Amino acid sequence: MAGSTAADAGTDSEEVVVRREGRAGLIVLDRPAALNALTHGMVRRIAAALEEWERDDRVETVVIAGAGDRAFCAGGDIVAIHRAATGGDPRAVEDFWRDEYRLNARIARYGKPYVAVMNGIVMGGGVGVSAHGSVRIVTGTTRLAMPEAGIGFVPDVGGTYLLALAPGELGTHLALTAGSAGAGDALLCGLADHFVPGERLPALLDDLAALPVHDALARHVAPAPPAPLERQRPWIDACYAAGTVEEIVDRLGASGEPEAKKAADRITANAPAAVKATLAALRRARALGPLEAVLDQEYRTSCAALATPDLAEGIRAQVIDKDRTPRWNPATLDAVTPAVVARYFAPLGERELGLAATTPLERW
Repeated sequence: MAGSTAADAGTDSEEVVVRREGRAGLIVLDRPAALNALTHGMVRRIAAALEEWERDDRVETVVIAGAGDRAFCAGGDIVAIHRAATGGDPRAVEDFWRDEYRLNARIARYGKPYVAVMNGIVMGGGVGVSAHGSVRIVTGTTRLAMPEAGIGFVPDVGGTYLLALAPGELGTHLALTAGSAGAGDALLCGLADHFVPGERLPALLDDLAALPVHDALARHVAPAPPAPLERQRPWIDACYAAGTVEEIVDRLGASGEPEAKKAADRITANAPAAVKATLAALRRARALGPLEAVLDQEYRTSCAALATPDLAEGIRAQVIDKDRTPRWNPATLDAVTPAVVARYFAPLGERELGLAATTPLERW
């Protein structure tokens, strides 16, 4: 994007770049070596920019993108979460989630066009700062996922809200398998709005600085690529409509579809307690109503997961030691009792997020 002056430039930090470019406010997540993973400081800086620009008539559009070619944002800083789960201060992580989820809600209700350029890897917290926006752009390299069940966690940042709204049981499939979606599947699932070829992104960003969003998009949006999940809808909808994870796995294994068998294997490799809590969270999200109510629920499930051994073990196995052999506790689906699942949804008392009970002004 071109056209800013030194006076308009705003603030650059080592983690996020915030500045005005013409008619657009630009946010660039700038930790490419860490796949632009979010820190608490980045969340606060984004929130501050949105507050400032909402009152700035010069800013007609907000654009958020990631530095480098590999990722928009690979999620939150899970190494810091691991430290909190293994003897550190859990309140620091809970405070991070509190500010992060408030930011997710603010993005969803933002009063100006919020354009998310979801190029490359978009996972976890990256979904939270992009897929709640009013204009969500994917490219040929987009890989979007809520992989939390694979590390002993439950989808958060409004992920259960978004996945619960996906057609049929597509969201359940992605959540329980911790699977990923390319550009076509992201569009199919309602997690994105437009496809723009990657080579067109620089020109698109320049046009967003100079033109209304609709006019800029009209120059660069291309036909959506294929969505593999569309062909798999029959067995996905039939299998994931079951009432329990065990029955879902049984249906997948008995379907005769090779991809369904792979899905069953992925589900049973994930943390059993987290998988069951994820299914419960998705089913509850469908009845909760607005995003704020679902974020309140996710804050409960996140705080509960932080107190379990599975989250620390999952991060250890997948990210720190990378041995890919987590030792889950409980170790099997049938060992996860209803009481274990219920603990993920237990009220937090004074620690509740409480977004659904506040007015917009009180939230921010």
